[in-house]
This record gives sequence, structure tokens and C-alpha cells, in this order.
Amino acid sequence: MERPNIPLNCFFKGSYNPAYYHDIRQAKDKCWQYNNLHPNDDAGHDKILRELFGKVGKEATVVAPFWCDYGYHIEAGDYFYANHNVIMQDGGGIKFGDYVFIAPNVLLTTAEHALDPQMRMDGVEIAKPITIGNNVWIGSGAVILAGTTIGDNTVIGAGSVVKGNIPSGVVAAGVPCRVIREITEADRHTYPYYEGTY
Repeated sequence: MERPNIPLNCFFKGSYNPAYYHDIRQAKDKCWQYNNLHPNDDAGHDKILRELFGKVGKEATVVAPFWCDYGYHIEAGDYFYANHNVIMQDGGGIKFGDYVFIAPNVLLTTAEHALDPQMRMDGVEIAKPITIGNNVWIGSGAVILAGTTIGDNTVIGAGSVVKGNIPSGVVAAGVPCRVIREITEADRHTYPYYEGTY
């Protein structure tokens, strides 16, 4: 049977599923409100963030500006921190563990478009979830692609493009992102800190 020549996502106005388009417009409204609050209005930011995200743990901070597609597909654990200009295209779901730090200008996108040009014109699109473990630090300008899983206690280097599975307890970086080395006890002793704090 021939596939109908209609968009299957919400990329175009008047698309096949208007509910998605409506939900995206609502999320953009909340993001706009969030981004236009005074930068020191912690209570106001927290209120909107808890309305926007599907789940928010204790002491979550997202520094404006911030944009997402739906919001309710995002789950953030305790002590979540995202710096300026983080974008989350969350159609497939994005889940963060506890103590996740995200540096400025990071993109997390669950969307994938078809390679075939006609399929793209028809609006065919899939979304795959992103899962980030506990105690993960994602460096500035990193791009986290659809279907990625990052294990606990891992650091993603600045500017990396991450696709697939990154294990726990490693430093990974590059385009494409690859494991460089494990994080060891030596890293605690080589990092500069004030005497007596560790």
C-alpha cells in the first residue's frame, strides 16, 4: 500500500498530529516566560521549571536562556545544574540522574530525520531517548545525539559529539566522542584545591 504524502511529525504547521504542535507551542510559552524573568528570581524560575519538566529533584538550577520542545519529557534528578544556552529537543525523552552538571551551549537532541530527501519532505521523523547517569559533567558546546546513554561518574569533554553508549567512570571526548581514559583516585590529588578541603 502506498504511504500517504503527509507530514508525520510536528515540524510543519498544520501537521499530521496537531496535538504535538500544540504541546510545543505551550512549552515555548513557558520557556519564554522563564527566560524573561529577572536572573535572580530563583523562586520564579523554580516554579516554571517544575511546571515545565516532567520531574524535577531537589535544588535544580537551569540558567536562562533555556529552550526545549515539550518539557514534560525531561526528568532531572537532585542537584541538577544546566548553564546558559542549553537546548533540549526532548521528543524521545531525556532523563538525568543526580548531580549532573551541564556547561554552557550544550545541545541534547532526541530527534533523527530520514536520510532520504523525500521522506524528510514528507515529515518522517523518529525520536530516541537520551539517558544521563549520576555525577556526570558535560563540557561546553557538547552535542548529545538521539539514543545516547552516558554512565555514572563520567566527564564529556567540551565540543564533543556523543552518539551511542559511553560507560561509567571515564573521560570521553572528541568528534565522534570516544573514551580517552578512566577516572582514577589520582584525579583527586592532581586537581588544585584549598589545603585541607580533601
